[in-house]
Amino acid sequence: MKASRMQVCLILLWTTHSVQPNTPQAARVQVFPPVNFTLTVSALAQVLLHWEPNPAQDQKNDTIRYEVKILSPVPEEYDTRKTHSVRTVALHDGFSAHVRTLLLHNDLQMRSEWVQENLPPLPGAPETSITNLSCVTHLTISGTVSLHCSWLPGPGAPQDTEYFLFYRYKNHTEECHRYAKDKWDRNSGCSFPGTHIDPQEADDLVIHINGSSKSAAIKTFQQLFNPNAIEKVNVPRNITVSLEENHLLATWEKPISLFHEECFEYEFYLFNLKSGNKQILKLSSNKFRLRIDVTSRYSIQIRANHHTWCMRGLWSDWSEVIYVGQNKLENSVAWILAVLCVSTSCTFLLVALICKINRVWSKLFPPIPTPSNKFPDPFPVDYESQAAPAPSSHLTGVCFPEGPDLHQRHGDRVQQLG
Repeated sequence: MKASRMQVCLILLWTTHSVQPNTPQAARVQVFPPVNFTLTVSALAQVLLHWEPNPAQDQKNDTIRYEVKILSPVPEEYDTRKTHSVRTVALHDGFSAHVRTLLLHNDLQMRSEWVQENLPPLPGAPETSITNLSCVTHLTISGTVSLHCSWLPGPGAPQDTEYFLFYRYKNHTEECHRYAKDKWDRNSGCSFPGTHIDPQEADDLVIHINGSSKSAAIKTFQQLFNPNAIEKVNVPRNITVSLEENHLLATWEKPISLFHEECFEYEFYLFNLKSGNKQILKLSSNKFRLRIDVTSRYSIQIRANHHTWCMRGLWSDWSEVIYVGQNKLENSVAWILAVLCVSTSCTFLLVALICKINRVWSKLFPPIPTPSNKFPDPFPVDYESQAAPAPSSHLTGVCFPEGPDLHQRHGDRVQQLG
């Protein structure tokens, strides 16, 4: 028991002896904050943080680093041995950061007080900056990257507001010269057929849009994009579809891209025209085999995107529709419709031909007209009231016009005379 107490006492004495000499030395070391801390806008959406070591700081046997904390617009913390730092960030709402000294003395890290600096928000009236900014990149056949952006005017922007777009990628800054217009003839979109964007790099793309108006100060808007994340993937190429017994076989090539074939995934759209069933199948390869109903006809479309591990982009457009298979019901209906169309056409032509022949016949042999009666009637109807009876008792011969009434009258007259 006494031996164990003696060991504990020796350990305490050794610990006290090893700590006590360093404590006064650490208490005598002071850590001073950096001096001349400045924030400078060095490019679009780029700020340079710069400071200098405190001249009162003793650096003989100590390691000095600096801790930087970004407060806004996007919180971030990091440390560095340099006395400067560059950050790419949207600056339209301002920027705030502070920095302090980190001193490593005898394996003990000590910190100074913070030094803070701010950049004010960019000038402009509230709600006059653009809204709903959307940008898309596209890899062209020539290997360059095109850029298209669209936006809406700010709710507080006057009607005469005009917006202007700039993009920055690394050290290159370019203004837009191809704008799309809205119904008020204001710039609402911009297109760059070719840019300096490198599809194999991961640097931020900066979009900067300012504006002007006669009645208000228009606030600037900035936004950062990852070019690969907003890339609209090209459509798969050389799609081939065939039938092998009761299976559908499809193959295609990856889209035009600098990504490897393993970086793509596909969606296969299959529509049964006979039953109306639809299927969208997710595929990781560019080959596909599926059992189908051989009595049906199908339409097929394919689109592509990057896998998540290859920086996912935007889905491509659907490929053009490809049809495969035969629908027996469709074929019979089509045959009947074709027969009806031919029959109707023949009947119409026959009727037209008959009508045409009748017109020609009537022109060649016109009908004979009925002659008009140019001689007066020798026996008018009322001749009895005007003519006197014949004095002679002997009737040699009389001509009468035809007619039932006259015949009856003159017949009776002949009988009386006879």
